[in-house]
Amino acid sequence: MQMRGWVLLLGAGLVLGGGCTGNVGRGRGRVIVAGELKQWHTMTLTFDGPRANEAGTPNPFLDYRLDVLFTKHDSRYVVPGYYAADGNAGQTGATGGRQWRVHFLPPEPGEWAYAVSFRRGPNIALEGSPQFPRDPGDEARVTRHRRRPGVLHGMTGTLAIEPTDKTGRDFRAQGLLRYTGHRYLQFAHTGTYFLKGGADSPENFLAYADFDGTYDTAELTRSGEAAGEKFIHQYEPHVADWRPGEGSQTQKDAFGGPDPTWRDGKGKGIIGALNYLAAKGMNSVYFLTYNLDGGDGQDVWPWTDPQERFRFDCSKLDQWEIVFLHMDTLGIALHVVTQETENDQALDDGELGRQRKLYYRELIARFAHHPALVWNLGEENTNTDEQRKAFAQYIRDLDPYRHPIVVHTYPGQYDQVYTPLLGYEHFEGPSLQTNDTHRQTKKWIDLSAQAGRPWFVCLDEIGPSHAGVKPDSIDYWHDEVRKKHLWANLMAGGAGVEWYFGYSFPHNDLNCEDWRSRDHMWDLTRYALDFFRDHLPFARMSHHDELTSAPDDYCFARPGHVYAIYLPSGGTTDLDLGRTTATFQIRWYDPRHGGPLQMGTLASTTGPGRANIGQPPEHTDKDWVALVQRTER
Repeated sequence: MQMRGWVLLLGAGLVLGGGCTGNVGRGRGRVIVAGELKQWHTMTLTFDGPRANEAGTPNPFLDYRLDVLFTKHDSRYVVPGYYAADGNAGQTGATGGRQWRVHFLPPEPGEWAYAVSFRRGPNIALEGSPQFPRDPGDEARVTRHRRRPGVLHGMTGTLAIEPTDKTGRDFRAQGLLRYTGHRYLQFAHTGTYFLKGGADSPENFLAYADFDGTYDTAELTRSGEAAGEKFIHQYEPHVADWRPGEGSQTQKDAFGGPDPTWRDGKGKGIIGALNYLAAKGMNSVYFLTYNLDGGDGQDVWPWTDPQERFRFDCSKLDQWEIVFLHMDTLGIALHVVTQETENDQALDDGELGRQRKLYYRELIARFAHHPALVWNLGEENTNTDEQRKAFAQYIRDLDPYRHPIVVHTYPGQYDQVYTPLLGYEHFEGPSLQTNDTHRQTKKWIDLSAQAGRPWFVCLDEIGPSHAGVKPDSIDYWHDEVRKKHLWANLMAGGAGVEWYFGYSFPHNDLNCEDWRSRDHMWDLTRYALDFFRDHLPFARMSHHDELTSAPDDYCFARPGHVYAIYLPSGGTTDLDLGRTTATFQIRWYDPRHGGPLQMGTLASTTGPGRANIGQPPEHTDKDWVALVQRTER
């Protein structure tokens, strides 16, 4: 049997593919293990369990609980599972079946053991995590004395995981994107730090016509910011960006040759859109998973019906998963925004109750295995500090990979929302909505460091809400966005940006169909990210605007070693080199066109004290970046 990248485990028999090895599982059930058996590649274990239905009783989402313990020496991961209908609902549209599933992201090669806990009872999905013993073999012996609603309870087995073989942008080559106590997130495998550039719009990215059970529930017309007729995304301009056969070998193995689709060719528009964004060098997308109950779009939800809160649409969520897996291969991070200001009091009246707990659990069980993912507690959030902390702790306790947790807030409410979260162990940073980008980025970097838990500070929305980032056809050079927001965040030590599209312009935050409407903005963003990644040891640098004499420039430095100076109006400035007598080379970078470093009017300068850095090579009234680097030890 010739099968690539998957393992089939049947009671006491094992069929292997892709040159992998493993051991026989123990138990009377059946498990299919799908995925390449490699580090940082998603392993999907699908078990035979009790037959159920999305609409059935007992409720398969609320009244059953699947958890799987994965262990290797001292490494221990308790991973929540979920009901998967027939195991292929994304392709079949099935609402019933006997398949139960868990996703595991192995953080290291070697032999991993697993043990299954599967229990039944009213609301059992909302109970605390099971207390697995360290040895899965012990767990198998213990569970024989427990109530066994299905043969998979107490099953054990092993997986032989090989090192990753992926390269480049693919997150399976880079590993888990994690918070490490620094103001930049870091990839666990490569050790590289992450700078974000991507799309904040459309926020209802998942309101896509090709997803099962997806439609616009709004009235015929909307008012205010969401004004417009009923609408659902097609992404028709990006269908041509879907690749019919030029995908990676991994894509060919997993999806039969071309980029993925589902249900007889659906999905080309959204997959093509992501291909385009990745080709522009972007690496993050912001999207809501729930915008009902008064939300702007009223067209995204994970449940079987807009009025339902305890039953989940297996086929729709499987189709989301196809898209998210494709994002992993492209190197596009998932910025998962769990609610918005209009509906953040809807689930359990804003509390952490049955609805919200089950909602978070399903999101975590289905999607937490993605290597680069950030949980956002809500857009323009109005929950209380106590509620936000409860949400964050609940997510942290369930998420085996400890993905970063952030929250987005209104301009002017930074102190109210963020100050109580300073130093909080289950929170990693603000998702800024601001027009005061440089100052707010510096402020929260400094305050969080003083509190002993440095935050990564991202700019995720600029205003005013009717404008944001305008289409290239209206604002080709995006001077204000480039100067006051893009470079303002990065030069303060910020972790990157996502761009919001204002509602008064074509392809806005709710109806954007074509990311090419901001094609040049992606280029300008990439030029900034390239400069930081190619020329700066940015993780060892910090904001030092006090070292330069120009009133409106930004200075990002490791004093005595390297200085980056952004001059929004060009010209020159003096730089305080301190007491050093070293010589420093001066080169210039064009933030409007990118490209190599260039020579200006002054090749070098020498300390100590203040030194002039000269002029850029041309267009001296335009913005430039001076790179001043020490040339002697």
